[in-house]
Formats: sequence, structure tokens, C-alpha cells
Amino acid sequence: MANEAYLSGINLDELMVNTKAATVYAAQENSLYLSGGIVPMVSVPAGSMKAQVPVMGAVAATVISAEASTGVDLDSKVMTDAQNHISLQLHAARSVVRDLGGVSTAEIGRILGNAVAKSVDTTVTSAMGSLTEQEITSGSLDLAEIFAAVATIRGAGEGGELFGIVSTDAYAALMGDVGGSAFAGGDFQTAAMRNGFFGKIAGVNCFVSSYLNNTQIAGTHNPKMAIFSGDAMRGAISGGVNVEVERRAAAVGFDVVASAAFGCATIDATRGVLIIDES
Repeated sequence: MANEAYLSGINLDELMVNTKAATVYAAQENSLYLSGGIVPMVSVPAGSMKAQVPVMGAVAATVISAEASTGVDLDSKVMTDAQNHISLQLHAARSVVRDLGGVSTAEIGRILGNAVAKSVDTTVTSAMGSLTEQEITSGSLDLAEIFAAVATIRGAGEGGELFGIVSTDAYAALMGDVGGSAFAGGDFQTAAMRNGFFGKIAGVNCFVSSYLNNTQIAGTHNPKMAIFSGDAMRGAISGGVNVEVERRAAAVGFDVVASAAFGCATIDATRGVLIIDES
């Protein structure tokens, strides 16, 4: 709705509060990854352009079965480690709110927030292209392919929680497999068929994303699903989602800019599998 406060061109706080709230809310709600629940986030200090993330190797535990000599401690085991650097990029969207014309500041914030969320999610999706690839044996994505991917990840020593991102292209085929007679009458099938939420499949928390495709993942052929642990990838962000409003006389209105300094990279490819279909 139109707000007469904007006609004066000086009531900046009326514009700022509503727009900022709507922008941050839209960005967090529409992004799968900004919350850090699926891909952990590293907080980067203001002014820094890179985040440094270590990959710590495994270390063997010592088993003590008898008292050692007096004053002898456990033998120290040196961990192997490697450094991974994640470069931050500015993901920004800009619009102009002119003095004349009815406009909802919440709508402006929602649109800008969605733009930042999409940019962040496509960046994370691109990083999935470095995960271990698994070619579909035949047909479309089904539960057997998910079981095989989980076996690969678990076989590499990953024991933590797993997440799965299903492409919209493969979603229908997977739902068809879930709706088959092998799962008839079970709680898993009932929940999936009722509201489309898989929940857990073989211990994998599954979500659907429209960005898992050949456009976002270069060099792969028809990615169908990415399965990974929290240690497979890391996101890096500085300051969260920001909104700035500035008076611009040449536009006879306000510039509104939403931005996030964000980056993402694969840290350990053995902790994730990208299921593809090259046929």
C-alpha cells in the first residue's frame, strides 16, 4: 500500500525497518543453506575476503591394558591436516523506491531477499560438483541408488548425519519408487505421499532443490541427487544478510540494496556423493 510518508522524501526510517525485516526474513526462509543447518557456516570477520577451513585427519586411540612406567604419558599422535580457503563473493540485489507511486516495502524486501537466497543456494550447489560421483546403473533415481551412495560414504569412514538434495528432475521418479509396492502401507510411504516430505531415507535427511542441474554444476551430466555429511562442505559468511537504504536525488527516491558476503567450497569430497546420469 502507498505510504504518504515517502512523499516527503526524508522519512528514511519508515522505509528502512519494514524493508530490512522483510529482506532478511525472505532470504533466510527461501534459502536451504543460509541457516547453516545443512551446510555448516564459518563466520568471517568484517573486512576479510577469505575463510580458512582445516581438514583434520584421523588419529588412532591408544589402548591401555597395564600400568606403564612411572611418569610415562600417552604417546602423542600427530594429526595430518590440510588447509582449505573459501573466497567470499558479494551476492547483491538493488532496487529503487521512488517518492511517487504506491509500493509495499515488504514486497521490495521479499523480492530482494529471494534474489540473495537464490544466489547463495546456486553457489552452494556449484560446490557439490566436487563431491564423489556415482553413475546411475540403469533407469532413473531410485532408493537403490541412495542406498549405494550411503554405503560409499559410510565405507569411507563417515559416521555423522547425512543430508540429501534431490533435483526437481529426479523428484517424480523417486516419489514413484517410494509409492511402489515394496513400501506399501508403511509410515515412510504414507508421509511421503501425503505431503511430499521424505524425512529420512537410509538415515539421509532429504530436501528438494530446483538448482541441482547442469547449469549450476559444470562438467557433470544430469545430476540427480547429492548426499553428504556436514564435514563435506563449508559455507563462509561475513555479517549475514545486510540491507542498506540511501537517498538518491537523481532517481527521486531511495536506493535499496540487499547483500551477503558469502562463499562455499567442498572440503572433503569423500564425505559426499553426487549421483549423476550420463546416459
